[in-house]
Amino acid sequence: MNYDVVVIGGGQAGLAVGYYLRRTGLSYVILDDQTEPGGAWLHTWKSLRLFSPAQWSSLPGVLMAGGNNYYPTRDAAIEYLHTYEKKYNLSVQRPVHVTEVSRRGDHFHLETSHGLLTARAIVSATGSFQNPYTPEFKNSDVFAGTILHSSQYQSPETFRGQRVAIVGEGNSGAQILAEVSQVAETFWITLKEPRFLPDHVDGRFLFDAATQMYEAQKAGKQYKPPSLGDIVMVDSVKEARSRNVLRSLRPFQTFTKDGIAWSDGHEEKIDAAIFCTGFKPSLAHLRNLNVVTGDGKANVAGTQSKDIDGLWLVGYGNWTGFASATLIGVGRSAKKTAEELVQFVRTGVNASQ
Repeated sequence: MNYDVVVIGGGQAGLAVGYYLRRTGLSYVILDDQTEPGGAWLHTWKSLRLFSPAQWSSLPGVLMAGGNNYYPTRDAAIEYLHTYEKKYNLSVQRPVHVTEVSRRGDHFHLETSHGLLTARAIVSATGSFQNPYTPEFKNSDVFAGTILHSSQYQSPETFRGQRVAIVGEGNSGAQILAEVSQVAETFWITLKEPRFLPDHVDGRFLFDAATQMYEAQKAGKQYKPPSLGDIVMVDSVKEARSRNVLRSLRPFQTFTKDGIAWSDGHEEKIDAAIFCTGFKPSLAHLRNLNVVTGDGKANVAGTQSKDIDGLWLVGYGNWTGFASATLIGVGRSAKKTAEELVQFVRTGVNASQ
């Protein structure tokens, strides 16, 4: 089947693009490899809470329920995406896995688990959750305990009564540390001393700062956002602070059979290590297009590929638009992308040309 536009990925970024595409008159389909709406939220740990209130955690068109003082749960985010997709009757097919994208003439060919599709233009909106990053440590292969990434973490009960290293100084590291420390002895391993935002600062402030930077750059001005810290003080992290567990150690040098060891000879026995060390863009489906760079990203102008006509990348982080990996931030990138897609499909000319 042939479409004007195929969107690869049915999480928040894919749905935001679909919201704008549905009004363009272009034929489109969103291919999602999950079995239900929800994207990466389906696989995050059960107690996760967003660090922006519901009103600031919404896609274009409809606000997430809860208002200005409710910090949505992971389940609330999933339910919101279910409702959003249904409300706007977005054209989503699932579960469909895209194995390969190639360019033939003026069309893209997509090999999928449901057969071949062709399209005039492609939007890659696969995010990064399926490409977790875990740094290499010496002797990890001899460690007798459990090593997992935060993408595999579900609940603290698995670690009850154990000694657990939490590796990573971001929000996921702090939130997982906060709850695992309630049932286990924990060691927080960070590259540098963690920096905590003031208690009253949350995702609303961070998004406003990103917006001010965006507007300044559009106007050719310099803007440096205030540096207040990195970790948002959600309730669980505040509670951990009250127990004095937000203390960190610098990185260890090597695993041992039953623990971890530092270069100064200090050792700790542990049963498990949870790496909260982030993700890289999930772009394996684009490998045949030769657009993925050495750092795992792609060269873009806004969201539009600089290297191949007809390809856009949405929702991967600031390199595809300020705050584009967030619910509230991706709408701006999605709207601009849809406008460029209309021009490209109807004229064959990229907006950046």
